[in-house]
Amino acid sequence: MQNIRNFCIIAHIDHGKSTLADRLLEFTKTVSNRDMKAQVLDDMDLEKEKGITIKSHAIQMDYVFEGQKYVLNLIDTPGHVDFSYEVSRSIASCEGALLIVDASQGIQAQTISNLYLAIASNLTIIPVLNKIDLPHAMPEEVKDQIVDLTGCDRSEVIAASGKEGKGIDLILEAIIKRVPAPVGDKNKPLRALIFDSVFNSFRGIEVIFRVYDGTIKKGEKIKFVATGKEYGADEIGILRIGKEPRDTVEAGDVGYLISGIKQAKEVKVGDTITHALNPTTDVITGFEDVKPMVFAGLYPVETSDFENLRDAMEKLQLNDASLVWEPETSAALGFGFRCGFLGMLHMEIIQERLEREFNQTVITTVPSVQFYAYDTKGKKHIINAPSDMLDPNILDYIEEPFIKAQIISKAEYIGPIIGLCMDKRGTLQSQNYLTTDRVEIIFHMPLAEMVFDFFDKLKTISRGYASLDYELIEFRQSNMVRLDVMLNGEKVDALSAIVHKDKAYAWGKRLCEKLKELLTRQQFEIIIQAAIGAKIISRETLSALRKDVTAKCYGGDISRKRKLLEKQKEGKKRMRQVGNVEIPQEAFMAVLKLD
Repeated sequence: MQNIRNFCIIAHIDHGKSTLADRLLEFTKTVSNRDMKAQVLDDMDLEKEKGITIKSHAIQMDYVFEGQKYVLNLIDTPGHVDFSYEVSRSIASCEGALLIVDASQGIQAQTISNLYLAIASNLTIIPVLNKIDLPHAMPEEVKDQIVDLTGCDRSEVIAASGKEGKGIDLILEAIIKRVPAPVGDKNKPLRALIFDSVFNSFRGIEVIFRVYDGTIKKGEKIKFVATGKEYGADEIGILRIGKEPRDTVEAGDVGYLISGIKQAKEVKVGDTITHALNPTTDVITGFEDVKPMVFAGLYPVETSDFENLRDAMEKLQLNDASLVWEPETSAALGFGFRCGFLGMLHMEIIQERLEREFNQTVITTVPSVQFYAYDTKGKKHIINAPSDMLDPNILDYIEEPFIKAQIISKAEYIGPIIGLCMDKRGTLQSQNYLTTDRVEIIFHMPLAEMVFDFFDKLKTISRGYASLDYELIEFRQSNMVRLDVMLNGEKVDALSAIVHKDKAYAWGKRLCEKLKELLTRQQFEIIIQAAIGAKIISRETLSALRKDVTAKCYGGDISRKRKLLEKQKEGKKRMRQVGNVEIPQEAFMAVLKLD
């Protein structure tokens, strides 16, 4: 075990983690030149297209240093704020972390929050200054920022370039010299942490784990502590570019296990694996349940696809433990699921993956956050969807979640950023200059205001320089109302939203205008209304398509034409009573892009 090192790579999005991981794999000859491609660990098409890491990926490398052979377990992690749960799982299974900072962009919000996650887990931090080959790199300034942030010695910061492969040998040397070897006892009962799982349609569920104590042998009976289920270890091994089966996986190692598990519910990330006959009493803790930030309904386009969508969601949840869902029904859309996501990017990725990996096209309702509603008797109700909202006559008050947002930006964009946050009902807490032209601004603001397009707007007004990180702080009392949308007097529950009363009128007006553009005209007129309770606050009318029924009358008496028009008028009246309004998929998404 003295020659094993477990480490992860953490950084802000786009600071070059995956490229650096590629160079480490190349340098240690884990991947042959023939198999080498950019972002070799990002195995989803989506990751390559968007240029982001969505999943943490574990891989084992061998490296000979000063005549000794070392086994290095590397976990590459995502950098976007929506996937920080993946990062916390990876950190739980490591002893060291490479903290990567882009020499041209400096320290950004996610760099800081990931660093705090690593420090909280007592990881050894190795600071790396990446992209030093860029023409606009500022190595000396950024080195100062790293020293200020981590409190390390200036000589400990390793200058490297993932693209050109500079400094890779120094990074490997630092990992071997600075990161402690894993602590564990091979003779104790088996104690291993599940930190990931993948669904394989031929072999069932593959469990990825890190062994803390004991040894796991092929064919042994093992037990999952949280679910109490027992299985035979049909195949165990370690993770290289492919899977390499082994007869034993020992303390300190990261490995995989296949035992023909078919049910997604039986594997819980963060669970402890132990022997069935000689179980451990010491269960691994420190692994909190994920807290979803954004809730939205996902519905199949065809109601008959409901069961297929359920299967797809279960398989996806294995691969993405931060996805939370439960079944729900809607009058407009039928049966579907209420899902909890970590943010808007996470929601977009889940939608894409359902479409690509499982051929499931879904309709998404308006995202909302979780509110607490208190009735007149003082009882608390949890509101995840506008349809759960209490009746106004028994509602006392509503509390909404507030977050602490940390924004780091260039000083020249500070005015527009503060303006944006104020517009989103934020209150400025503090503002301090990290260097002469980099400012850290801390705001308290409602999560509901941040859900929609805050991140995009922040990037636009700061030309991409501002970086954002946020955490939930508390629930505060707010004046929130439920805004309903009605078509010809029928409520469309999938378009309802919970909004602040001050913004409800503008929101309702814009929503009606947008729906007027998106709905297709029918043979009868459609009345689009926005209402709070029984009060209509906005109305638009989509006029009917008119067929010229008098076209066949050549001359003759006017009464013939009038008779035909009267007949048409009657038909329109009847049609409006029985006619259904088809709502296109874009209408549900339009709410997100109201500005």
